[in-house]
Amino acid sequence: MLKNFWYACHRSSEVTARPVQLRMLGHEFVLWRDRAGKVVALDDRCPHRGASLSQGTCSGDHIVCPYHGWAFEPGGACVAIPANTGDARVPRKAAVRSYPTEERHGWVWLFVGDLEGDERPPIPPLPEYGDPGWKAIHGRFLWHAHYARVVENGIDIAHAPFVHSRSFGNPARPEVDDYVIEAHPWGASASVALVAPPPGGLWSLVLPKDRPPVKTRVAFYMPCYTRLDLDLGGMKMILFSTNIPLDDEHTLTRWIMLRDFFKGAWADGNARARTHRIFLEDQPIVESQRPRAVPLDMSLEVHAKSDAIPLVFRKLRRECLLERDWGLRWDDPAEPAAPARLVAIRP
Repeated sequence: MLKNFWYACHRSSEVTARPVQLRMLGHEFVLWRDRAGKVVALDDRCPHRGASLSQGTCSGDHIVCPYHGWAFEPGGACVAIPANTGDARVPRKAAVRSYPTEERHGWVWLFVGDLEGDERPPIPPLPEYGDPGWKAIHGRFLWHAHYARVVENGIDIAHAPFVHSRSFGNPARPEVDDYVIEAHPWGASASVALVAPPPGGLWSLVLPKDRPPVKTRVAFYMPCYTRLDLDLGGMKMILFSTNIPLDDEHTLTRWIMLRDFFKGAWADGNARARTHRIFLEDQPIVESQRPRAVPLDMSLEVHAKSDAIPLVFRKLRRECLLERDWGLRWDDPAEPAAPARLVAIRP
């Protein structure tokens, strides 16, 4: 897991003036909105006796610990200890770490790291979000897998004919033509033309049986974002995903599907079900991969020409961990947090 990046961690619409716990990066945070509507993020642990602040309440701009009533302002400083009397002061160490937040693409973004301002890698762009020409739907999917494997799966071009043969993959045309890597800040993209199988279901009503190859673009942004663009010939779709590391063995994918056709709500259920089905096809393969994390040593797995863009991801991840020393380590003397409990998440 990496520091010094923005993590799209929660739906904006689900963060209110009531505190909510966020588990991410093997750590617990608490989120809430202050009186101005700004999302606040703090460590979810009171420095007094380690109680969970997310079980407390919000009073104005302050969050109040449920154990002894200590109150903390959005910057993390303790501003009140109800048990104090007389001239007793709030200890200088009575503070909780706070984290910068932004809201983009319908998500809350949280920055974890020690870089300031312009030194921080940018939030990945999604200019189509909010454009009236595109319809957006949100969903999520839980994996018992390391986030790096999930990211690579999202940009792996050659697996579709085999893993997705019952949906959009074409096992009769597994070849992947040579493609050019296009670099962008903290990521890369590549475009290919894939021969899709004859359309079925709802698609058979709008797509010809002998349709031309589907223009496909895959992209990733560090540390955990993927984007898939499909041009179906007059109809376009985008799948943008944040693959959130809950811990070393669990990843929560929050996704946005955008389409510039069938923009009525009547088509949302079908689009959501198809997206969920694709993740279900990927799930048993990705969860079976060993070692769980993508190896830092490139020589430990065998590569093919079609692996060019996943290899760019591996090189950037290796650079962050080994050259920049951006591996995430929590300065917490307490015992490590237990792995996230695996639960089913509906689309």
